[in-house]
Amino acid sequence: MGVQISEIIPKKEIELSDLKGKIVAIDAFNTLYQFLTTIRQPDGTPLMDKNGDITSHLSGLFYRNINLIQEGIKPIYIFDGIPPELKQAEIEKRKKAKQIAEQKYEEAKAKKDIGEMKKYGGRFVKITDKIIKQSKELLEALGIPVIQAPAEGEAEAAILARTNKVWAVASQDYDVLLYGAPYLIRNLTSARQRKTSSGLYVDIKPELIEFQRVVTKLDIDKDQLICLAILVGTDYNPGGVRGLGQKKALEIVQKYKYPIEIFRQVQRQFNFIFDWQEVFKQFHEYESSHIENIEFKKVDEARVKEILVSHNFSEKRIDSGLQKLRAITEAKKQKGLSEFF
Repeated sequence: MGVQISEIIPKKEIELSDLKGKIVAIDAFNTLYQFLTTIRQPDGTPLMDKNGDITSHLSGLFYRNINLIQEGIKPIYIFDGIPPELKQAEIEKRKKAKQIAEQKYEEAKAKKDIGEMKKYGGRFVKITDKIIKQSKELLEALGIPVIQAPAEGEAEAAILARTNKVWAVASQDYDVLLYGAPYLIRNLTSARQRKTSSGLYVDIKPELIEFQRVVTKLDIDKDQLICLAILVGTDYNPGGVRGLGQKKALEIVQKYKYPIEIFRQVQRQFNFIFDWQEVFKQFHEYESSHIENIEFKKVDEARVKEILVSHNFSEKRIDSGLQKLRAITEAKKQKGLSEFF
């Protein structure tokens, strides 16, 4: 779900070309959910091979990453590890929501209601161990670095950005800002167009959110931003403080400034008591895996074909995608030779 602060966060649209030459850490689970929920058939079912295995994630990883690499972007993927104990309540909440969505999907399927099937089809997505394994194998075959975080992938990605190992973090969630990522990019791996409820298509462009611009415009610091997120609700305290929206929460953190005073006032005004300090610590005391070097390898074309053909992807389309990657490599070689001479 992520923290809901989109209304007050300053952002700007950019072009993919603006990210040329940049290393971007992509929140893998966030992106896989995106592929699994959006790359679907008209009736809401995901793409599948002849054995009935889901392939939406493989399609998204192959074609969207080729697009990014063609733009000169250097993607790396960060996978979640073991979630913190505090996140269990949110995980259980999501499970129940998925169970309800799956039940409604089955009811719509029995009625052959394509519209309702499409509506609920992407709402009970599960990222299984098999999907994770397949995703890592394809990414590595494409020469794209894969990093396994000990816990929260977005926290690991933010630390890589803070330590200049990568330039930015790509995710749909704003949580990475709470870990201090200097730049957040939204919509990086999204489809370039989205169909509206009226049937029209609108362009979807990447959005850049700069941490320093956020705290400057909101007139707060990082600790106040974390407090603001806790007040409206994070994955560690779903729902936040009842009756507090984004703008009112911002007013409170601006007025009372320091975490202890902020929550003392909130507890007085809203009669709301909980262990906010445990949630606060989650954004301050994350232990990273201490990655030193990020290595981009050559594309293993044979392995890419082996993976995708085994899931009934068109060989012609695979070859077309690999040719694009080959052309990028050749262009780099030619550029290197021209600079040498």
